[in-house]
Amino acid sequence: MQLTRLRAAVIAAFALIGLGIGAAHADGGPIRFHIIKAGFVIGGSGGSGSFSFRGRSYPISIGGVSYGFTFGASEIRFTGTVSNINRPSDVEGVYAAAGAGAALGRGGGAIVLTNHKGAVLTLSGREAGLMIAADLNGLIITVR
Repeated sequence: MQLTRLRAAVIAAFALIGLGIGAAHADGGPIRFHIIKAGFVIGGSGGSGSFSFRGRSYPISIGGVSYGFTFGASEIRFTGTVSNINRPSDVEGVYAAAGAGAALGRGGGAIVLTNHKGAVLTLSGREAGLMIAADLNGLIITVR
């Protein structure tokens, strides 16, 4: 009886250690990219950049579309962090935002976006150009 209990305790301990070793750990890293936007009512955007995850750099492509009151063109350079990811492909997906704003010359701002996989982008950016917008935006990120 004592030997059976001891054996059960040892097996349970090894099982718990195995669960701890195999469990996925959400992580993150720095991200940076630039986007060029242009439009008249319907707008488009595209860009590229990269993010780092567990010591490795991954290139990304950015694409998007907006609809609403949009006029002009601008370039935005974002820097920040991506968090709550378990693998690089978790960054991929659609990030949605609704907003209004205007940029003439240089401007800046900050935003937090989340995709359907739970990845969180915490970004700050600098915008240059002439853009007046009150629109709905969709941002699609693809890991290349």
